[in-house]
Amino acid sequence: MIKDRYINPLTDFGFKKLFGEAANKELLIHFLNQLLPEKHQVEDLEYLPSERLPSSFLDRKVIFDIYCTSSRGEQFIIELQRSKQNHFIDRSIFYSTFPIQEQSERGDWNFKLWPIYTICILDFKINQPNPHNRVIRYVQLKDQDKELFFEDLTYIYIELPNFTKTLDELEDLQDKWLYLFRYLAKLEDRPAALQERIFTGLFHAAEIASYSIEERQNYEVSLKKHRDIKNAIDSALEEGLEKGREEGLKEGELKAKKAMAKQMQAANLALEQIAQITGCSLEQIKNWLED
Repeated sequence: MIKDRYINPLTDFGFKKLFGEAANKELLIHFLNQLLPEKHQVEDLEYLPSERLPSSFLDRKVIFDIYCTSSRGEQFIIELQRSKQNHFIDRSIFYSTFPIQEQSERGDWNFKLWPIYTICILDFKINQPNPHNRVIRYVQLKDQDKELFFEDLTYIYIELPNFTKTLDELEDLQDKWLYLFRYLAKLEDRPAALQERIFTGLFHAAEIASYSIEERQNYEVSLKKHRDIKNAIDSALEEGLEKGREEGLKEGELKAKKAMAKQMQAANLALEQIAQITGCSLEQIKNWLED
């Protein structure tokens, strides 16, 4: 049985319940506006189908967590990633190519692109230098002099583990959203520091007691999967560190991934999910699990 009062927004179910339903789109709009520049503030948005089909049967399809467009034409891919994944940056850039290509399907076209934002909410630290330990990193195309070269393709990476502020230290609405992503499921009541009108809607939408029996069951499944993945990764990392000390970094990393794969299989994750999380090929995963 679920003992928490509020849903965990870092689960698949929780994230899409709070931000992926039309009834709660005000929450998504408000969150996006804390990240976007003044000229791209969202007044209204429309959810788009999350499954993007390839241009030919030989290509790979993708399924976004949330895909939407603003009333002025800006397009947004919003991805939640709970566990570290090899080549995640590559994946986020690959995802952004779909709305770029789809803009050419609007009839006569002069190649002018509407602004595209790929926003990644990460429950881990990415493997990129971050000397200032930034929580939010904005990435755009620049030239060799570090001057902005193209401004309509933006990647926003939110590394939640770098956010360590307490309730008393929250300075603005952006801080408050980040705090809720990290700690909403641990709250027993709505804090005095989060009394803005928008958070009234959030706490109402997040209260598990208001869900139907089917919704609570779906959330339990999503929460279990979230915990199983986290436990598998934590255990495998610990084993990998130990093996790495004994046998060298590369060998230890492989043993850690193999252990992770077996624990995820025990948690009933699909082989494709295991391959995606570990960054290994499907064939490699099958070989490990057959040992």
